[in-house]
Formats: sequence, structure tokens, C-alpha cells
Amino acid sequence: MSNAYDIAYHRSLTDPAEFWGDAAKEISWYKPWDKVLDDTNPPFYRWFTGALVNTCYNAVDRHVEAGRGDQAAILYDSPVVGIVRSITYRQLQDQTARLAGVLAGLGVGKGDRVIVYMPMVPEALVAMLASARLGAIHCVVFGGFAAAELATRINDAKPKVIVSASCGIEGQKTIAYKPLLDHAIELAVHKPGHTVILQRPQVSAAMTEGRDVDWEASLATAVPHACVPVAATDPLYILYTSGTTGQPKGVVRDNGGHMVALKWTMSNIYKVKPGEVYWAASDVGWVVGHSYIVYAPLLHGCTTVVYEGKPVGTPDAGAFWRMIAQHKIETLFTAPTAFRAIKREDPEALLLKNYDLGHFRTLFLAGERSDPDTLQWAERHLHVPVIDHWWQTETGWAIAANCIGLHSFPVKHGSPTKAVPGWDVQVLDEGHHACKPGQTGALVVKLPLPPGALITLWNADQRFEDSYLYEFPGYYKTADAGYIDEDGYVYVMSRTDDIINVAGHRLSTGAMEEVLASHPDVAECAVIGVHDTMKGQLPLGFLVLKAGVSKSHEQILKEVVTLVRERIGPVAAFKTATVVKRLPKTRSGKILRGTMQKIADHEDFKMPATIDDPAILEEIEEDLTAIGYAKAREKTDL
Repeated sequence: MSNAYDIAYHRSLTDPAEFWGDAAKEISWYKPWDKVLDDTNPPFYRWFTGALVNTCYNAVDRHVEAGRGDQAAILYDSPVVGIVRSITYRQLQDQTARLAGVLAGLGVGKGDRVIVYMPMVPEALVAMLASARLGAIHCVVFGGFAAAELATRINDAKPKVIVSASCGIEGQKTIAYKPLLDHAIELAVHKPGHTVILQRPQVSAAMTEGRDVDWEASLATAVPHACVPVAATDPLYILYTSGTTGQPKGVVRDNGGHMVALKWTMSNIYKVKPGEVYWAASDVGWVVGHSYIVYAPLLHGCTTVVYEGKPVGTPDAGAFWRMIAQHKIETLFTAPTAFRAIKREDPEALLLKNYDLGHFRTLFLAGERSDPDTLQWAERHLHVPVIDHWWQTETGWAIAANCIGLHSFPVKHGSPTKAVPGWDVQVLDEGHHACKPGQTGALVVKLPLPPGALITLWNADQRFEDSYLYEFPGYYKTADAGYIDEDGYVYVMSRTDDIINVAGHRLSTGAMEEVLASHPDVAECAVIGVHDTMKGQLPLGFLVLKAGVSKSHEQILKEVVTLVRERIGPVAAFKTATVVKRLPKTRSGKILRGTMQKIADHEDFKMPATIDDPAILEEIEEDLTAIGYAKAREKTDL
């Protein structure tokens, strides 16, 4: 007998218009659509053409009108400044309407762009929602981003206004934002008319008369602005993701399809009810923050959590447990790297014993591949389902997941379970032929993409086609490699450029990382392919060990080499690994494998704009030089 998932998945692919038309009944529309799926101009498919809607109204105002005004919309918890506060839906409506009034007074209207350059504070959400309220297009740039990178985004988005703060706090460090913002504006060709600055007590920002506007003072006298109806197909936001050319790609998300998809996911993927406390431990600068700190929880009438802290160090590796216990959080969504950090600092989860997590139901992981060892560690200590799911900045929500709101499938460690309704996931080989079950190839999605996925790149339709649609005509290229097994479970093994060629054998570095991570002393790891004159490429492993490991590095390295030989085979030619203090990552937790590979192969590289700590690359270079790879550069090059 078919289960609810099977029925939904089949229906979503055979009659997407009916499937998503039914899901759209959960959204309030000023005017209904003329057509659910407009397929008249492929590959530029559009959802809910002809409809009028407003995202801010659906995320805020309608909950107040429905009697949820006194429910907490946002719980703000900042261990770095010692503040915990709650904002109700009614208060959020007032703040959002007032900021929309401020922005309108500065000339912002429907279709204009507003850059949001903010730390993890509730005002960041208010800025995004206020832009949406006016029908403006927001573009969130991670707070503290380098001035040159911010300037690139200013030139591309051409904002009328930039909303920012005097500072952000990263762990123990306070970062002044205003000097970075001023420098970015100085570098940019496009000059925004105004900035709105939230002054935080930790740092007072110097204001430029005539251009800079004080957040608190302007809101105090602002006239609240009503929600502006926009076309469902109008852009809601631009979110920049790294491009291979060095020029960032501005992913564009629409209003209508985006709301329908995200609202649907809360019940059907996450099994969350309106009124529950939902925490996505991410940052509004990343897609997870857009989708699951801001829009999905608020569209669903949940209480969302804004956390200005880290999984470890603020103050310790029990930070997440404290949050879940204190705020009665039912569902947590975070990146695997957060749990690897917790596991490294507290391998036996001893700090967990200090907190009551009896109400906690589900842990979801995404952001990069979840290795089975980390998943099993979380299962063992939390005693709740731990669900890996796979998605990307471009998709905006999960491509594959265990949709527990529809049907809970048995977990297969290493797999994000099955394709989510709406996503026709297939595996193709280099000749564009379908791969057999279990055969690794390119993971692709048959067009049209479901609602909520990117509709194009900002002012770059041709680049959109070239980047995602050209290589596999009729399909969206995920740039991930993997396979689908005989039960329909999807396995995402690595990025396609992380498939290495060892003496003619195509091998997944992700599969090798899975083996390394299973070693009891390894907290996290990475494998890259380095150039070899005989075999083309050879794998090279990097290991970060758990705290308190007493065994020698040499012994651990011998053991992991043996493990790879036993589980993957001699064909992997895995013979070299090194122990490092930490791995270079982006601020969202993704390991910079490509940069590490360039260092090992003596290639020039550009410092990644999203790197968490540039000094780590110097450490990696020293480690590689010590084992015979790379060659030390002058530190000024870094």
C-alpha cells in the first residue's frame, strides 16, 4: 500500500499544477493566479502568474489578524552580550511597518533594492520583512563581509538604501561594521542614497551627515507603512553565492512560489505545528537563514529563534543544549559542522547531562554532507531522530529529505533519504544516460524546478542558463555527484569537482571522508585530490582529532590508511594523511577543499571572501609543506 509520501511525490510530478495549487491555499492572496505553472517560456518557468500577494503580510500581519498577536514571533538569545528577549507578532508588525515607513521616506519603492548588512539580531529580520512589505527586493550580505566583496554586491544590486549596524560580535571578537561599510561605499561605483544604522552599545558608529540615518530615532517618528501588493512572480530577494569566475552570482527568489513551498515544508518535511518553537542555528546571511530563520517559521506561525552565539565557546560545548532546554525548542536545524565542533570539544556529551531535553523532538542537518559518524553520535546522545537533508542556495529548500510529516522512512546513514515531492531527481553519466541503481554519476533535477527554487540570476539570464542548465539539457545541474539505490534513497557523495581520478578510477572523496570520520579519535576530516605524475591524482587526508586524544599521531594515521584500504580497497591509493589543528571553512561551515587543493598543487589562489579565519590557510600551508606538499609562500601573499 502506498504511503502519504509516495502519493504526494507521484502527484507532484504527474500534476504539479494541481499539487502546488492545493498547497497555495495556505497562503493569503490579494488576487488569485491565472495559471499555477506558466511553462510558455522554458527554461524560465514561473509559478502563480497573474496573482498578487505580499510576503510580509503572510509572515506577520495575518497572524496578528488571526489572533496570534501576543505569541512570540522571535526569541533573541545572545550569550555574547548577555541578552534574551522576546518579540511578539504584534510588536514585529509595528517595528516592520515603521521601518517600511522609514525606507519609503528615503525613496524605496516596489522593485528597488535594499542591502541588509547586519549581525544576528532581530532587527536584521525586521529589515528583510520591511523591504518585502514595500515590494522592494532585499539583498542580505553577511555582516562583517570584507569591504571589497560588499562593494561588488553594491555595484551589482544597485541598492537605494543599505541597512546596517555599528558592529557585530563573533564569539569573543567585536567587529565594527560601519568602517567596512563606509569603505565599501567608497570603493563602489554605485552610491546608495542612504544608510540606516542600528547603533549597538558595544560600538558607536560615526555617522555621515545627510546620508546616514539613525535606526532608533527614525523609527520613533516614522509613519507605519501598509503592505504593498506585488506580483507573485516579482523578486523577493537576491542572495549572492560564489561564482567560478570570481564574480558572485545573484540568486533570485520570487514572492509567490517561495511562500507556497516554504509554508508546505514546515508541516510536510519538518512536522512542525504553528505556535511551536523552531530553531535554525544559522545566519541570515546564508540561505538557511533566509528560508528557516525568517520566512518559513513566520509564514507557518511559529516562534523562530535568533541566536547570536556559537555551538562551542559561548560559553562551552553545551550552548545548544542550554538553548533547547531554556526555550523549549522542539526542532533544531543546523549544519553538521556545528555538531562536529560539539563532538570534538565534548566527545562523550557530558555537558548534555546538565539539561532537560525531554520536549526536543527532531534534529535536522544540512549545509554539507553529513558523515554517518556525526549522525550516529547525535542519535546516540540525543535519543531523537537525526535527519540529514540535502539542498543548496539555489534550491532554497530541501531537494531530498526524510519527510517525516508525510511518512517517516528508516534512516540509512550517509543518505538524506528520498527526493522531496516536487523534485524529480535523477542520476546521469557523462554521456547523459541514466545511471543504474547504485552507480555514481551527476545528480540532476528534471525541469521545471518546483516553486521556491531560483528563477534566474540577477540581471544575468544567460549566465543562469550557462551555469545550471547548459550541460544537461532539460535538467538543472546540482554540481553534486552521487547515486540512488534500489530503494530510491539518494546518496550525495561530493561535489562533481571533488570526484578524483586515480589511475583511471573515478573515486569520491566523500566516500573516503566517511571512512576517516568513522575512526574513534577523528572529530572531523577532509580529503582532497592532489596532482600525481604517475596516477593523475592521489587522495590526501586532513584529520582534526577529538579533544583529549592520547594516542600518537603516527599511530592514528596508520590506522586511517588501513581503514580506507579495508573499506574502499587498494584502488583508492590512500596512503597519505596529516593531522591539523583545524580546517579552513566558510562562515557557514563549508570546508574550503578547493583552496586546500590549490595550495597542495602549488597553484595560485584567491583568498575566499567567505573564509572564517584567513590565518588557517597559513597553518594548512605549513602542514602541507612539512609532509612534502606545497611550498611556503611569503606571508604577504596571504
